[in-house]
Amino acid sequence: MNLRNRLWLFVLSLVLFIPFSAFGQDMSAQAGGRNVQAMKFAAIPGLPACTPGSVESGDPTKGAFIVLAKMPAGCTVPWHWHSANERLMLVSGVAQVETKDGKPLQLEAGGFAMMPAQHVHLFRCERACLLYVDSDGAFDIHYVNAQGKEIPAADALKTPKHRNF
Repeated sequence: MNLRNRLWLFVLSLVLFIPFSAFGQDMSAQAGGRNVQAMKFAAIPGLPACTPGSVESGDPTKGAFIVLAKMPAGCTVPWHWHSANERLMLVSGVAQVETKDGKPLQLEAGGFAMMPAQHVHLFRCERACLLYVDSDGAFDIHYVNAQGKEIPAADALKTPKHRNF
């Protein structure tokens, strides 16, 4: 990656991650819990606008975290990977998880999926989804094109929602 692209990525990450710490409410310092009605959902920087989330534990800008996300039917997070392991637990709805080298997995309420660090995948909500996203490291997202080459988020989010490898 050339210097210009690295600089662009650095600036983009600053723009995207500075507001990240403000979304949701961190519950890591509190005992107990709360119901969905009491959660505050906000846009998650770097993800499609249709994926608001509420931080339930940790700080996604610094390390491990759990976020509750809600997505309408048709909302898709295009092909991407993360630096940390990611676990998805579908509370309600129906979703499709696809991986570069695997068979598509249809998740239904109560379903679980695990994507190891740097594993290319996409997530598409088929019927309104409520899901927990659990990660063992700070949030990042690296979008890729059909050839598996990393592309800027702006390009990934304006391209067709589903591409096969």
